[in-house]
Amino acid sequence: MATTAGISPPANALVIEGNPSMRAVLVAQLREYGVKTIVQCSRIVDARNHLEYRVFDIVLCELHFPNENTTGQDLLNDLRRNQLLPFSTVFVVITGEATYAKVAEAAEAALDGYLLKPHKPSQLGERLEQARTRKISLAAIFEAIEKENFEQAAKLCLDRFESKGEFWLYAARVGAELLLRTGQPQEARKLYEAVVEAKTLPWAKLGVARAMLDNGQMGNAVSLLETLIHEDPSYTDAYDVMGRAHFEAGRFDQALDTYKMACELTPASISRMQNLGMMSFYAGDRSEAERILSRTALLGLDSKMFDCQSLVLMAFVRLERSDHKGLQRCLHDFARLIENNPEVARYRRLAEVVDILSMLQHHKIAQALAAVRDVAKQIRNPEFDFESASNLLALLALMTERAIQLDEVTEVVESLGMRFCTSRSLSELLAGAASVHSPYAKLIHAAQGQVLKLAEHAMAQSLRGDPTAAVKELIKHGEETLNMKLIETATQVLDRYATKIPKKQVLSDYVDGLRARCTGSKTRVTLGEQKRQPGGLMLRIGGAAPKAASKPPSLQAGT
Repeated sequence: MATTAGISPPANALVIEGNPSMRAVLVAQLREYGVKTIVQCSRIVDARNHLEYRVFDIVLCELHFPNENTTGQDLLNDLRRNQLLPFSTVFVVITGEATYAKVAEAAEAALDGYLLKPHKPSQLGERLEQARTRKISLAAIFEAIEKENFEQAAKLCLDRFESKGEFWLYAARVGAELLLRTGQPQEARKLYEAVVEAKTLPWAKLGVARAMLDNGQMGNAVSLLETLIHEDPSYTDAYDVMGRAHFEAGRFDQALDTYKMACELTPASISRMQNLGMMSFYAGDRSEAERILSRTALLGLDSKMFDCQSLVLMAFVRLERSDHKGLQRCLHDFARLIENNPEVARYRRLAEVVDILSMLQHHKIAQALAAVRDVAKQIRNPEFDFESASNLLALLALMTERAIQLDEVTEVVESLGMRFCTSRSLSELLAGAASVHSPYAKLIHAAQGQVLKLAEHAMAQSLRGDPTAAVKELIKHGEETLNMKLIETATQVLDRYATKIPKKQVLSDYVDGLRARCTGSKTRVTLGEQKRQPGGLMLRIGGAAPKAASKPPSLQAGT
């Protein structure tokens, strides 16, 4: 099984196989292929730990593990969902199942290879060579992504697709993902639709739905997603995107049902369980939230897929249930996370919330009040984000229900609402965080209404022929509230009436400066720290979000 000329032999590999005899066979075949260092494991959980902290040239993974409710497919999906599998790694699933459905599922996951048992050593070598050849062929694209040159990467993908060059279909998938993530949903939709026309594939149809969502076409997206799920009820990524659609529309009950379906299909997916648990919390089912999030922590506390906001929500529920030991476990878990990751400011910020809950548990009321006041003083800081706002609201509601109240609490709640009520969905999340004390939830809804009135009044001015006054009014209210919706509305007016606004550039520069002061605000709803767009292809980009391309690449006519 000699390697292809010009391709250096791989340095290391990971073999994930529960059967010792089969594992030995795979190891022997890899050594024949030229692999010098081979790590072996028999359980998915051990494999996940290896893959999160080490890069392998090759991964061979069995599909089914009899004593686990996680499959090799689930492992691959979770790794890609959380951007933990570099492009350079060749991932091959090995199984005895030769059904079309399974092969199609493997293709859908963009596997590098799918090997049916029993196989010959030469067959494994062929699969590995094919996968490595593809990665080498597309190396320029992957290199551009790694360097965060997303405009160049997208152009290379489009060139490959339009010329129908080698691996054009895979390049199209990567290119469409880049276009979406650089804020070009219309261009992404064109590319996805071109792929559908050339070769009808579920991931391309899903991409069209994602592009529709990004472009504000909620109804069309939901209709297409319903069709996809009807065609394949096991298509979990379609449920992810449908959940996002319901979520962004503020239909939390429907989102919850969708997340439940996704979890039933992939019961060991840490990311999906977290979505369900967090959604349950904000929907008011605290008991169910605690059950799901506790299971998530048990499965993946040390995993990079685990979101520590889950620990915060668990701590709230455990205090409410007088589970003293459970709350202290959350504290200890945070202490360990911070010790292992001292550079992560988010861990320290979230740990402060759990510290305050612990103070309340031990009746250190004065300390808790002082700590909450310190947090409240940060509301207008650029780094004070939506997550911080929802946790502060949850703290205030819990304390008020326990007859512990800041004198200035109404003003604080109103300030949070006026800054962070940027959409119906985000407003509903905030109201859900404050749900244990309904008057605060009402204040949030009132703030949402006030923000809408301010935006509508300004837009009415522009329609009456005075866009300059509209922009100035939006800037005034934007400065007062730091509400991103008002600031973005000012940008929309500036763009729409550019020729009618005498000092357009001056006002635009001012709005840009105001936007920079609102970095913690957002208009798109997420649960916790989202590592990817639901349904998206994994683009390993070093933690940075893709920057918008200066000149959007476009498809040639007819494609």
